[in-house]
Amino acid sequence: MIAAALLHPDVSPKVVDRFRSSGVEIKILDHLEQPKNYSAALIFGGDGTVHRHLPQLHQQKIPTLVVPTGSGNDFAKALGIRNADIAVRAWKKFCLDGNNVKEIDLGVIKFGNHEILFCCVAGVGMDAEANARANRMPAWLKGRGGYVLAALQALFAFKSTEMTIIAGGREIRQSSFFIAVGNALSYGGGMKVTPQATLDDGLLDICLVSKMNKLKLLCWVPTIFFGAHLRLKEVEYFQAKQIRIDAEHTLDLYADGDYAGRTPVEIGIIPRALRVIVPVQGFPEAGA
Repeated sequence: MIAAALLHPDVSPKVVDRFRSSGVEIKILDHLEQPKNYSAALIFGGDGTVHRHLPQLHQQKIPTLVVPTGSGNDFAKALGIRNADIAVRAWKKFCLDGNNVKEIDLGVIKFGNHEILFCCVAGVGMDAEANARANRMPAWLKGRGGYVLAALQALFAFKSTEMTIIAGGREIRQSSFFIAVGNALSYGGGMKVTPQATLDDGLLDICLVSKMNKLKLLCWVPTIFFGAHLRLKEVEYFQAKQIRIDAEHTLDLYADGDYAGRTPVEIGIIPRALRVIVPVQGFPEAGA
């Protein structure tokens, strides 16, 4: 069996050594080659690293193990892989019998004929502004509360904007701070913006935050780590298979922490789009 290892540029190739003990040949690659046939792929990095390889992983249907070595690691955590030790055990199980592979959904962002896949969350508005600010931070800060700091900075800089959302057969038009569209439950290192999302239900979870007093919003930011923001009357939460987002002023869209385009945009779901290697007990339920 030959496996491909895909590493974030800041990750040392030595991290692969723990996974070679299974007797499998592992090749470190910059990207998945075509038409090479790999039995599995190991990704060493965070959500952004996974995001950049999604098109090839989806196309080739390769069982994928995510080893959390990035600043956020929300996708790995959604799979139940909270650290490298859990990843090693999942890998050994896969090499033994291959019975710990599951098929999960992916989100898809559509700009005309152009498509961008995402695994965790896509966002427009204040959270996109926070992403942009976090990406300009040094790696050590970004991985140690940088996302929260960026969110607080974005809160004071961003002004609510008239947004139009079409989803589930209805249209919502209102002044909003942001809208998050989740395939997984969290982003930004554990911020549970779509806390009821599951990876294999064929639906997107949508969190729409309408205009409110900024002091109230400031007090609310810490509660997102627990999903408690859903109690706010200014927060609307629902599910849909597809959503269209437009805004009075063109807004940036970020997905899995990376810039993905600008409004207007359509976002959908691709069921059973990615094969992932999970711990023996499987990935946790939403909110776990």
